[in-house]
Amino acid sequence: MDKLRPAVVMHRDFAGRALNAVLVAPLTTTLRDIPTAVRLGPEDGLDRECMAALDNLTLLRKDRFVRAVARLSAERMAELCAALATATACDMAATRPRVVQGVDPPS
Repeated sequence: MDKLRPAVVMHRDFAGRALNAVLVAPLTTTLRDIPTAVRLGPEDGLDRECMAALDNLTLLRKDRFVRAVARLSAERMAELCAALATATACDMAATRPRVVQGVDPPS
């Protein structure tokens, strides 16, 4: 069996119901003080200190979900959204987004 890896689901609940995969921010126990990460821990319902890495988002198929382990507060979600804005440059009004062609990831 694959090792279970926790992640924060970043999709709205109603959007996630219609999708086969949702955007998640993986959790890591390697703690760093960077603007694209949010520290989480026992006060958030988790068993240990960790951080959500918003600069390492990935799509996760919903059939890979095993169980919910916590529900984050609105305040913590606001922190995650701020880190996401930094990770994606959405917090920079003068940013000129690039549109690129790429290769589909392996399935």
